[in-house]
This record gives sequence, C-alpha cells and structure tokens, in this order.
Amino acid sequence: MHADGPLSGVKVFDLSRILAGPYSTQLMADLGADVIKIEPPVGDDTRRFGPPFIEGESTYFLSVNRGKRSLVLNLKHPQARPIVEKLTLWADIVVENFRPGVGDKLGVGYEALSKLNPKIVYVSISGYGHQGVEPYTKLPGYDLVIQGIGGLPALTGPEKGPPYKVGTSVADLTSGLNAFGGAMAALYAREKSGKGQQI
Repeated sequence: MHADGPLSGVKVFDLSRILAGPYSTQLMADLGADVIKIEPPVGDDTRRFGPPFIEGESTYFLSVNRGKRSLVLNLKHPQARPIVEKLTLWADIVVENFRPGVGDKLGVGYEALSKLNPKIVYVSISGYGHQGVEPYTKLPGYDLVIQGIGGLPALTGPEKGPPYKVGTSVADLTSGLNAFGGAMAALYAREKSGKGQQI
C-alpha cells in the first residue's frame, strides 16, 4: 500500500480469489487503497499454486496480492456476520467473484451489503454473468475455460495444428482491468451523486 497514492483513503473489502478479482484489488492497493482481503480457513486457492514458492509462499499468490492485508473468515459461520457488517460500513468498494447466487447465499451479495452501506461500490466479476449461461451456470469461470468457449486457442499455435492455450491468463487479467476501471468510474460517480452502485 502506498499511503501517498491517488487512492489513498479509499478502503476496499476484497472477497475475491484466484486471479481476476485479486488482480483488480492489487491495482487499487498499488495506487494507495487500503485493501482487506478475506480468505477462507484454507486460504486463497492460489496459495497452493506452484512451484515456484518463496519461503513457502506461492509466487502466483504473491504476484496478485501485494500491498493487502488478509483476514481469515469463514463466511458460512454465523459469527462472521458482525465482521462482514463492520467491513461493509468501513469500505468504499467491495470486490467479489463468486459464482451466480453464492454471494447472496453467504449474505454478502449486493442487496444485503448495499442496505448496510448505500454508498458502497460493489464490483462483481463473473465468467458467465449474474444469472449464468446454460450449460455453464454451475462452472467456475476459469481463464482456460473462457479462452476455449471464446475460441481464442483456435487463433494460436501452428496454422495446421491443434488449438493452443494463450500463454498468460488473458481473460482473467482483462476482467481484472475492466473491474478496476468500472470501480474507478463508479467511485467518481459517487463523488457527484453520493450514491454507490453495482458494477
């Protein structure tokens, strides 16, 4: 966190995991926002992605979570509710990338949190939209799957060969950048209107 950055004073309640959401909130932290990342008791999945590891920490996890504070919280446990409420009242921005309906089931969906804090900018990142798209509704929106559905691997690799995955996670990184941009636009709109919104 850079205390003198342009987002100094902006507070982010980060419910995201893996890559797209954490990349978005890392950009916020890099610009000075105070980001509190919520992790389940087993930790973000990417803590186990590797090798390589640095002193037991996955470099994948480190590459998109610098400058944040982490808090272990089991959102399924009733004792988590007061902490969620406190963080919602504290935050300017909430970022999540749950599958459709999961945030609502856990009590951290936009409707629930915006009732507590109407000024909240709530950013949802989803592979297939809020309602999902059949037959993908139950699938997580992993980058490789999104690349395949979009036909991107057919554009890479040898001309007469099989499809190749793009070397980096372009769908996740693009989603993270778009989420970051949407959050910044909503934050600016809130300065004029005094109202939050869901992105």
